[in-house]
Amino acid sequence: MAFRDLHEFIAACEQRGWLKRIKAPVSPYLEIAEITDRVSKMPGGGPALLFENVEGSRFPVLTNTFGSMERICLALGVNHLDEIGQRIRELMKLPGPGGGLFDKVGQGLKLLDVAKNTAPRIVSRAPCQEVVLTGDQVDLYQLPILTTWPKDGGPFITLTSVITRDPETGGRNIGMYRLHVYDKRTTGMHWHKHKDGQRHYDAYGGTRMPVAVALGGDPATIYSGSAPLPPAIPELMFAGFLRGEPVELVKCKTIDLEVPAHADFILEGYVDTAEPLRPEGPFGDHTGFYSPVEPYPVFHVTAITHRRDAIYPATLVGKPPQEDVYLGKATERIFLPLLQLFLPEVIDYNMPPEGTFHNCVLVKIKKRYPGQARKVVHGMWGLGLMMLSKCIVVVDEHVDLNNYSEVFWYVTSNIDPKRDIFFAEGPLDDLDHASPVWRFGSKMGIDATRKWPEEGHPRPWPEEIEMSPEIKERVTARWKEYGF
Repeated sequence: MAFRDLHEFIAACEQRGWLKRIKAPVSPYLEIAEITDRVSKMPGGGPALLFENVEGSRFPVLTNTFGSMERICLALGVNHLDEIGQRIRELMKLPGPGGGLFDKVGQGLKLLDVAKNTAPRIVSRAPCQEVVLTGDQVDLYQLPILTTWPKDGGPFITLTSVITRDPETGGRNIGMYRLHVYDKRTTGMHWHKHKDGQRHYDAYGGTRMPVAVALGGDPATIYSGSAPLPPAIPELMFAGFLRGEPVELVKCKTIDLEVPAHADFILEGYVDTAEPLRPEGPFGDHTGFYSPVEPYPVFHVTAITHRRDAIYPATLVGKPPQEDVYLGKATERIFLPLLQLFLPEVIDYNMPPEGTFHNCVLVKIKKRYPGQARKVVHGMWGLGLMMLSKCIVVVDEHVDLNNYSEVFWYVTSNIDPKRDIFFAEGPLDDLDHASPVWRFGSKMGIDATRKWPEEGHPRPWPEEIEMSPEIKERVTARWKEYGF
């Protein structure tokens, strides 16, 4: 089921009992954040929250939108996130060495058909432009923008789809970057050095760069802005693939960009690449720590357009678990087939919430030769934003990656620290506070697989303790007889 906009998704959540309406007056300064933080840490992630009476603004606020496995699956139109990975796996099936011309043509036509049916479509009128504010009417403080933590540098716009265009290729990018509100017409633009928004910024070379920010809209498009897609795959085409139908776009009123027609709010404006960077932050981030003040570009808002019945969406980040856990899990499951395309020995991987995505990755492999775990670790460090992974742990194929107790037991049991823990240096996430240099530092690989003599372990590897199947079956059959 493809949702047309955020309002349809909210209605579907409410119908299933997954939405909580809060009618009591609440403040966008810290109070909404504290409520959301408590709810997001409930078993299963708690309900989505719609605050209908927000002090200082006529717009309601939606938080914890995707903050459960059920809601992220509903948002992306599946019963289980692995279904999307399977669709991608089917698309990537290439004809084997014996495949003939018709096999190759057939696969090519299949990909062309997918591209045609997922490419965005331009419309002339759109709900996101029912109200148009320009000039002196532009005032970000009319929006219920949240301040989420006591030492934040101010209010931040968080659940964004920031739209830019490559000046050389014309390719469009959507990224989820936070905006630190400085005043009613300017914000910081917190795109990281490794992201496509920054790449476009660098390419403009001293000129004004048009930028649009969509807030709300259909859930698949919102998610796609957070997905670590390669530059060759446009986020809007990926959103169309997830939805099963194209995303509708409309031309902006004051800049030369197109934006999702069914968004709730659109912020139109520009970043002047010749303008000095401005201090941005601090901000209580998904790492659970405040990210410090750092220099980032300034976004100038030239227009605000919105639906008449607009809802302001916000996401809260902080110590896990939070809503971003489920966005991260979607990325983990959806992109497993692409990881396996380059590293076929990888059976599965898991990015624990406690590792805040880039601090820890657990991987299990089908080991066939000595040194293969090391090869996998270094291979992952060479794949896109996996380069930011600070610690990668590799275990054997029978280990349950979702059982952290089991993983911890194998890691502590199977390693000789001197032999099996190894280090590398390279790029790190902008938000990593432990590295002595911003964006650069060390990473750790841990080979917790069973060791072979060729890997420096001449001693016999012991067998694991396991009860015989016959006794297990007998005890299971008689369990109630024992009085349990």
